[in-house]
Amino acid sequence: MSEMSAMSSLSRSQLIEKELEALYHVSRVLSRSLDLRKTLQGVLESLHQQGAMERGMVALLERDSGEVLVRGLYSAELSGIDQVRYRPGEGIVGTILEEGRTIVIERIADERRFVSKLGLYQPELPFIGVPITVGEEGPVGVLAGQPSVVDGYLPERARFFEMVANLIAQSVRLSWEVEKERQEIKDERDRLRRTVRGNYGFDNMVGHTAAMRRIFDQIRQVAKWNTTVLIRGESGTGKELIANAIHYNSPRVNGPFVKLNCAALPDNLLESELFGHEKGAFTGAQTMRKGRFEQADGGTIFLDEIGEISPAFQAKLLRVLQEGEFERIGSNRTIRVDVRIIAATNRDLESEVEEGQFREDLYYRLNVMPLFVPSLRERIEDLPDLARFLVQKVSRQQGRPLEVTESAIRVLMRHSWPGNVRELENCLERAAIMSESGVIDRDAVTLTGIEEQIAPTPRAPAAAAPVRSPLEDENLDERERIIAALEQAGWVQAKAARLLNMTPRQIAYRIQTLKIKMKHI
Repeated sequence: MSEMSAMSSLSRSQLIEKELEALYHVSRVLSRSLDLRKTLQGVLESLHQQGAMERGMVALLERDSGEVLVRGLYSAELSGIDQVRYRPGEGIVGTILEEGRTIVIERIADERRFVSKLGLYQPELPFIGVPITVGEEGPVGVLAGQPSVVDGYLPERARFFEMVANLIAQSVRLSWEVEKERQEIKDERDRLRRTVRGNYGFDNMVGHTAAMRRIFDQIRQVAKWNTTVLIRGESGTGKELIANAIHYNSPRVNGPFVKLNCAALPDNLLESELFGHEKGAFTGAQTMRKGRFEQADGGTIFLDEIGEISPAFQAKLLRVLQEGEFERIGSNRTIRVDVRIIAATNRDLESEVEEGQFREDLYYRLNVMPLFVPSLRERIEDLPDLARFLVQKVSRQQGRPLEVTESAIRVLMRHSWPGNVRELENCLERAAIMSESGVIDRDAVTLTGIEEQIAPTPRAPAAAAPVRSPLEDENLDERERIIAALEQAGWVQAKAARLLNMTPRQIAYRIQTLKIKMKHI
């Protein structure tokens, strides 16, 4: 072997060794980050340091415009140029992307198609451009570079660039998939936020009585601020719904909304649930766990049934409300949080303060902005609207159209509703189940256990004006009129027939056809 061939063989071996080392560094860069721009820049730097590439560029296709945008650039003299674009088919870069093939130029100055948009390539040196191909997508970009030396190994260097382009293609594909999933998650998050805001907006709070209009006005005002709110009212009046409305119409709407029913847990579990615990703090604490206050940082925490907590735990809760700080169980490290407090109770806290069952300082800390929710009995005029709203809610749950009749609403309005709106919702759901046709009428309502409460006509004193009989109510349908007559006649058909100017046979026929259940007194 001559001396010249030995040198040539040695040089080829050195080239292969440098390319293998460059591939190793490129693969490490590609596995380091999901930031595509940062990754491409790192690949070009590796090609410069280990791959004898003086200047390099990566350009990727923009799907919307069809143009090729420079996403990575490296040069010993210049770096950081971006937003440079090539139109489809423009210059060597556009040709490579359009034809999907590698182009090798021995001397840039001799190539008429070369467009020097970046102004960094040396006209006397070679140029290598290879397509970046992603599976069935085809060419999606170009890897271009200029070797730092002129030698006889341009074909070998071109194959090396093709291997690097294949590695880049996998990162581009992964980056696109991650970006697609990220966008889908973002869209889903935004959709859920819109849904939640819609579900807990003011439009979903039904009521037109003066008491409810006052509550709505108070909610709109208090939602703007970080004031602590104490929602007072009987069980089933919608205290949690009001808490939701306050949060989702407040500046903290993008923060977490964390709920806890204080009556559901004993003191030891309540402390762990609210403040969290460290690993090994007690038997069964296998891992560190953040408490509800920590989870709600930057948002709102809703403490339902706050009147149920013991006096011993009230002191621990008071510190969080006053200072906004606490320690996890088993830790001495103080944690500070920024949390808005909304609490709710159906108990008479004032009486419990007098009896020593509820701490006075905690009471005043909670009772900054009290909201008193009226019972359904106090706003019975809202029942028709509430009933129709709840029937639509049940309709969505059951996936079929439902409607409630006026006769059913009249029966509902005669009930005392000790369970408030929650009892009304349960009643309507049961009535919907009992209604095969989807029409919730008087019969469907009475099948749920709601009794028809038509009061008998009271006897008027001698000097008093005559009391109007229920039979004179023009809004009563035929079935209601017959029931009212039967009630007034003590469920004696003959007497009821006389009240209605009917024969006993006629009223018996109506009772049978209208399916009126007779009572025996």
